[in-house]
Amino acid sequence: MKTLPVAVQVYSVRDEAAADFRGTMLKLKAMGYAGVELAGLYTYSKEEIKSVLDEVGLPAVSAHVPFFEMRADIGKVIETYKYLGCQYIVVPYLMEGERPGDPAYAAVAADIARFGDACAAAGLQLLYHNHDFEFKVMPNGNFALDELYAGTTPKQLQVEPDTCWIKVAGQDPAAYIRKYNGRVPVVHLKDFFKEGAGGKFYELIGIETKEEKSKGYFEFRPLGLGQNDIPSILAASVDAGASWVVVEQDETVGRSRLEAVEISRNYLRTLGW
Repeated sequence: MKTLPVAVQVYSVRDEAAADFRGTMLKLKAMGYAGVELAGLYTYSKEEIKSVLDEVGLPAVSAHVPFFEMRADIGKVIETYKYLGCQYIVVPYLMEGERPGDPAYAAVAADIARFGDACAAAGLQLLYHNHDFEFKVMPNGNFALDELYAGTTPKQLQVEPDTCWIKVAGQDPAAYIRKYNGRVPVVHLKDFFKEGAGGKFYELIGIETKEEKSKGYFEFRPLGLGQNDIPSILAASVDAGASWVVVEQDETVGRSRLEAVEISRNYLRTLGW
């Protein structure tokens, strides 16, 4: 069975990384992770981050960069993350009002295409990381997320599917990965438990929303302990031509963040990964 290298999104252990980046990277390496996806540099310089990653032997495969940072200075973003060795720069989130169908989306779409062109010229690739809100059905019957990709070329923008949010949106993550065969270089592996209707999903990742009070329950979990079909997602990732899978857990319940990502890595090992 073909497998892919497994990285971890550093956001999963953000407090630990901020306090002791080198020590945290050593622990991730010892767990068996082959790379990292960055989500900010904390108080460290890019030189300090690169020195640690080179020493530990954990390449920075990709980086989530807030959209407002790209808009402020896409040249600086590209220079920073190319220096760190990233192959991919990722748009991690769009705020309300900026999403497909929203008033400001036309300007956002134009910027994404422009940023994608700039990344390509520098030998990098721009990706988009979804949540569940992009699965809103547009007037033409398409999902908002598909509209985003339809409005750009694969050279400008490729797909980083977050398999938790796809499932939360009521879709099949494996099928959605295969839908973008050849345009999915990185897949986010994320598990969860959901019971009942609704749930304050975004409060768990520090984002205030206008969601009504819900009787539902939602919890992010390590891989293999939730409701996502991880083996089917892994098979789809291989079939679609992905180069990396990235473990991400936004929050954890009943265990430390480092314990959570270690459980995920150990689970993947039981599957031959």
